[in-house]
Amino acid sequence: MKLKKYIWPVVGVATIGFSVWLLYKELKHLSLDDVWGSLAAINPHHWLMSGLCTLVAYAALAGYDRIALQHLKRKVGWVFITLTSFTTYALSHNVGASVFSGAVVRYRAYTSKGLSVSEIGVLVALCSFTFAIGTIMLVGFILVYEPEITERFVGVLPVEASATTGVVLLGIAGLYLLGSLFKLRPLRIGSFTLFYPAPHLVIQQLVIGPIELLGAAGIIYFALPEAGNPGFMVILGIFLISFSAALISHAPGGLGVLELVFVTGLPDMNPADVIAALLVFRLFYLIIPFIIGLFIILFFERSQLAVAEREERQAELK
Repeated sequence: MKLKKYIWPVVGVATIGFSVWLLYKELKHLSLDDVWGSLAAINPHHWLMSGLCTLVAYAALAGYDRIALQHLKRKVGWVFITLTSFTTYALSHNVGASVFSGAVVRYRAYTSKGLSVSEIGVLVALCSFTFAIGTIMLVGFILVYEPEITERFVGVLPVEASATTGVVLLGIAGLYLLGSLFKLRPLRIGSFTLFYPAPHLVIQQLVIGPIELLGAAGIIYFALPEAGNPGFMVILGIFLISFSAALISHAPGGLGVLELVFVTGLPDMNPADVIAALLVFRLFYLIIPFIIGLFIILFFERSQLAVAEREERQAELK
């Protein structure tokens, strides 16, 4: 158990170190003045659009929790859901090992609303699956629409992909919908059982998941200049690869991994512009939400302490 406790932190740190070393080899001729110049060149309209994309992404993330709670037939106020989801992802995106770190936040929040441990387990699993199916759908669509995107990562991606791969991925999403429509047997993993959500919830998953990813990729797209920009679909594809690699690596904030994949995938763009756009992404999607999330946790814990003290006083009066 002690070994397992340290596996993912070690993996995350090792991944950061290796990615930063590879990134240094790619960017050793780049100066801080170059990056600062690229940041200064982003016009106010594009800063605003990146900010709006951040709001879209986090609003969609709140939809993950809402869908899961509907599946559990649990009623929780939308403000509480939004704040819980926001805090969950603001912390997990920065800390790494997002499933586990996110589960801790959700457990603390939703047990205060009466959810059991098993219900929270289903909620976490369903939120993760909403992200996974959204990623599968978008990757499938991009491979069908822009199959040549894989040429940007020759020798980097561990598997080959093509338009046919895209059709297969879209088929997986379609089978998931059919499984819900025909009420197939639930998925069992050991003692854990996950039932197919109702068709109307599956449709929501297939809409909300992609919206979150589109919003997150939009932050980077609008922060990039027009010169050498291959277009939103290519940026989206590179983002999906980089973000998935960052999650798999368990590196906190995907540090180094995100940058390495983007610089590799955009060889025709000025590396300083790419790094500047990723700094905007980190500011809007990671740093600012992380700071706000810490204040939300502080406020929540203070309110829970006040409730506990009030209940204790009432018990003493009785």
